Amino acid sequence: MLQINFTLTYFEVYLIIVSTFSFALYAYDKLQSLKNTQNISRISERNLLISSFIGGTFGSLISMFVFRHKIKKPSFIIKFSIVVIIQLALIYLYVYQNDLLILIQK
Repeated sequence: MLQINFTLTYFEVYLIIVSTFSFALYAYDKLQSLKNTQNISRISERNLLISSFIGGTFGSLISMFVFRHKIKKPSFIIKFSIVVIIQLALIYLYVYQNDLLILIQK
């Protein structure tokens, strides 16, 4: 019998939850954008970007392409790209922090 052990770290669970939330947020905003009434509550771009920044980048990207939401708006794409670049820089600094400390001490 094949037994597979599958465990996730707290960080991985956090990323899954935040990505799912971000996916739902983008989907809800797209649904609201399709309604033609004036009294609808839309999600602000700021909140969409914050949900991406705090770890929902994968969910945001998937939702953007699945629902074709915000992909034709250059200003949003630029802001979203900046969020991704900041995240990549933070990941790089976290992964290579010991190497940077060694370089600084020399």
